[in-house]
Amino acid sequence: MKQFFKNLNFTVGFLLSAVIILMAAASLVWTPFDANKMNPRERLQGPSFSHLLGTDQYGRDILSRVMVGAVNSIIVGLVTVAIGLSIGVVLGLVSAYYGRLVDETIMRFSDFLFGFPAVLTAILITSILGPSMINAMLAIGIFYIPVFARLTRAVAMALWQWEFIVAARASGASEKAIAWRHVLPNILSPLLIQGTIQFAVAILAEAGLSYLGLGTLPPHASWGRMLNEAQTFMALSPWMAIFPGVAIAWAVLGFNLLGDGLRDTLDPKMVRIR
Repeated sequence: MKQFFKNLNFTVGFLLSAVIILMAAASLVWTPFDANKMNPRERLQGPSFSHLLGTDQYGRDILSRVMVGAVNSIIVGLVTVAIGLSIGVVLGLVSAYYGRLVDETIMRFSDFLFGFPAVLTAILITSILGPSMINAMLAIGIFYIPVFARLTRAVAMALWQWEFIVAARASGASEKAIAWRHVLPNILSPLLIQGTIQFAVAILAEAGLSYLGLGTLPPHASWGRMLNEAQTFMALSPWMAIFPGVAIAWAVLGFNLLGDGLRDTLDPKMVRIR
């Protein structure tokens, strides 16, 4: 841990990410007000002691909604990265292990998925199943499959020629056992780094989909949905857009810096000679 915190990117990213995680955890047991409770008498109030970040057009407390929105963003990040990792790693290992026709088939499948960005995939899925946070997570997760598949394949193919793999093969270990016992543990570092970076991208993608009405549906709080609702009141109540926008930027910056710090520390090629 000392080695990690010697890296400035990791330290700053860890602190920024910790704030988002703690805010989300606190919202599970406490928020200043009910995030969905409307109070027309207090609508469009500016930041004050009673409402630290002001209220929206329905009189709902913005701080409470930002806190609850953090939970949705973290859930989306975790689920989408889990989908991409669980399927992408298996496809990448299979592609590196079998090669030739199987490798070509999986890589062309990955190219096909890359041709449909998360937003287009979400539009396709929601047009069939309807808009929801679950469908948005499914769309982003599908987009992540080729990302992790290509990374796993590239690293695994490089490892397959290393001496310890040759020694394991010479000792009689099967190719499948080598893949799971020797190759997979040695690609965890790049997968962890990529997963952290894609976590930040997932938060941004979910906010964009919710802004377009394809993600979290009202009255549930979502940073992207809050920005969508705030655009009508920008001149009258700019704080409605400022605070969820800051939350999105804060979370994305934090997890991106965290990923950069992990890369700098875990990747031997990035370690500076002191």
